[in-house]
Amino acid sequence: MNSDIGDRFQKETKYSRYLMDFGGFNLRNPPEQYKSYPNSKKISLDLPKDLSKISLDKVLKNRRSIRNFSEKPITKQQLSSLLWASTGIQRKELGFEFRTAPSAGALYPIETYLVINRVKDIPKGIYHYSIKDNLLEELKIGDFGVDISRAALDQDMCNKAAAVFIWTAIFNRSKWKYGERAYRYIYLDAGHIAENFALVSTGLGLGNCQIAALYDDEINEIIGVDGKSESVIYMSVVGNL
Repeated sequence: MNSDIGDRFQKETKYSRYLMDFGGFNLRNPPEQYKSYPNSKKISLDLPKDLSKISLDKVLKNRRSIRNFSEKPITKQQLSSLLWASTGIQRKELGFEFRTAPSAGALYPIETYLVINRVKDIPKGIYHYSIKDNLLEELKIGDFGVDISRAALDQDMCNKAAAVFIWTAIFNRSKWKYGERAYRYIYLDAGHIAENFALVSTGLGLGNCQIAALYDDEINEIIGVDGKSESVIYMSVVGNL
């Protein structure tokens, strides 16, 4: 890895009053905001009824990184709540579908994949969250706990957790408008989503931990994305204490 690439990125993506790069976007040809796997098996999800039994004040005081989990599975309802709260559709206004986490330009470049280890009524495997339809799309069935753990720098919590959330970015959704500056916004978007996830996990009485230490190409191969137009940028684990 080039030793000064981060410094150059910070410098070369700065906004200047005299030089702004908006990517030359065409308002008549925006990128698709929703990814789907039309031939996959679908698993319906419920919208959350109660995201927390405790106040936001207590959630903030209780939030911490948890890396050890019991073997007790989480429920499908808990998983549904986490998916919707982290990046689900919150409201529809003026022809737009706004989500629970903010996104630069409301472009929503982040996609959610899951490795399911122990969730009631959902087989072990790899899934994609269809945000538009609020359902899971089945990609691969099987036990991928060891594989995802190895790809996360051998962090065993990925194998022990009930589920691993994997967030990717489809870069052109943001680059279409913001050019190279888009990468800054994409990383911020992922952080907003992960914070929603962390707070709701805590509110539901579940443990969670965020993960940025990962072998990008190995994660991309597990979930089946090309690593160029779409790539993993962040992960989290969740499970019972």
